[in-house]
Amino acid sequence: MTFQLTVADEVYTLAPTFTHVAIEAYDLVNGPSSEESSAFLDEAARRLAVRLDGRAPHEDPHVASWRETYTAFGSKPSRTRNSAEALAKRALSDAGLPRINLLVDLYNAISVAHLIPVGGEDLDLIEGGMRLVRAEGDEDFVTVTGGERTVEHPDAGEVVWCDDAGVTCRRWNWRQGPRTRLTEETTSGLFLLESLAPMPVAELETAAAELAEALAKFSPSARIEVHAPVSA
Repeated sequence: MTFQLTVADEVYTLAPTFTHVAIEAYDLVNGPSSEESSAFLDEAARRLAVRLDGRAPHEDPHVASWRETYTAFGSKPSRTRNSAEALAKRALSDAGLPRINLLVDLYNAISVAHLIPVGGEDLDLIEGGMRLVRAEGDEDFVTVTGGERTVEHPDAGEVVWCDDAGVTCRRWNWRQGPRTRLTEETTSGLFLLESLAPMPVAELETAAAELAEALAKFSPSARIEVHAPVSA
């Protein structure tokens, strides 16, 4: 991997079965949501409905595992849902899934179809490498509240993704900061797919392959590298 990505031992102590797959993509073409990306989201919502077969998202074993892990580091999973559960609830609601931009639509669709937390970061906006750690509590998380730039701090012990400039995503995969998110100007992206037992690692790999295929379809000239799953 040309980009450095590390997971602290203390995270594996908390969640020994945590596994992630990273996808690096360069020369991407992003833009507004389109009819094609919207159709991709609609198909993901249909796949989710079949997968759940009438159950609520939190009843899925993989989502339940994330809820247990959130509780283990002090977060309330019903108030701060992991990104996969939150998107699944949106997908099943009358409002449906949001349309953000082309790249975000693609990774959100994969997240919903497989009930896997998926994140996307602009590689050109990340400072240094990325690390998944348990926070000390004094790290900066820059966000926007009421249209104003706000600096928050994670709770001590909270699991966060961070780079050299501060926290990029709070509560593992709950809320991404605006500093590194994918915008319509993004040309280089890092996509992270995350799972816990009982989800088979093979399904994580399948989801990553689907995302890579979608990225290649919408950005035919992109250079895309899917890395092998990483676990403790």
